[in-house]
Amino acid sequence: MPFSSLAAPLDVELRPDRPALLRVDSPPDAPGWAAEHREALRAVVTEHGALLVRGLGLRDADLTGAVFRRLAGELMAEREAFAPREDFGGGLYSSTPWPANQPMCMHHELSYTLDVPGLMMFACPTAPEEGGATAVADAAQVLEALPASLTERFEREGWLLTRSYNDEIGASLAESFGTEDRAEIERYCREHAIEFTWRADGSLHTVQRRSAVVRHPVTGRRCWFNQIAFLNEWTLAPEVREYLVDVYGEDGLPFNTRHGDGSPIGEEVVELLNSTYEAHTRREPWQSGDLLLVDNIGTAHSREPFTGERQVLVGMAEPLRLADGRPTPEASAR
Repeated sequence: MPFSSLAAPLDVELRPDRPALLRVDSPPDAPGWAAEHREALRAVVTEHGALLVRGLGLRDADLTGAVFRRLAGELMAEREAFAPREDFGGGLYSSTPWPANQPMCMHHELSYTLDVPGLMMFACPTAPEEGGATAVADAAQVLEALPASLTERFEREGWLLTRSYNDEIGASLAESFGTEDRAEIERYCREHAIEFTWRADGSLHTVQRRSAVVRHPVTGRRCWFNQIAFLNEWTLAPEVREYLVDVYGEDGLPFNTRHGDGSPIGEEVVELLNSTYEAHTRREPWQSGDLLLVDNIGTAHSREPFTGERQVLVGMAEPLRLADGRPTPEASAR
């Protein structure tokens, strides 16, 4: 991510319990303001992991998309989505649908893909009545706080994401791969190191191994970078997990995570990961019109439960293929 260290400094408010915060005075041309301050804004994101900009007045999709593109250029089209989003065109999406009363725990967006977004951009046209913050956590600090015995195993073996696609829950084949054509899906899987099996009922089952710890391409910091907890069965609400296991079986869950050797990840591991994230969480309630920029490699993000209407728009940019994004057989053998 080419953030400039020579950018003019901004008057950013820093507190240990929330993201860096910049207040602006409702510029009449928000995209122009974003272009003018692009390098300075991105320098803050590199240094602090996330930056909340308050006062831009991002109240609709057109204005939000224009600001996102002035900050980051072309936006990424999402592939391998685990849940359908509303598509506003040009790489601008709604936030992932998730029950309002359930948290969406800390994760790094699309960390299971080979080409991961380096920069996440969020805008909040409509803030909820209560809760619903997009909170953040420093991935290097989380790695340092976790037990070495746990992180060393994941660093050695990586982690597995298993997915079972069906027509009833989660993203469809077309929403995940951009097509329903079997040949095209198989080509995509081969090109992106995804093992695939077409089951007797015509559904698709996939497995992909990814690294759990990566080195940040700019800062060089080692980061706990994955979705091990977020996409694991034990993070689901108990009643949801019981229903899904009853209907689809443990091997047919829409998504689940495992150790790199294929063995299950225990509930206690997931609880430890989520409690460690919570101990390092920084949060600031959304206000309508806010912009949040997140370094997706160095910073995890979450979505907290909320009441009332909440609209958050999302853009992903600066795709990166991390040099250490996939554990090698040699590393796994060590």
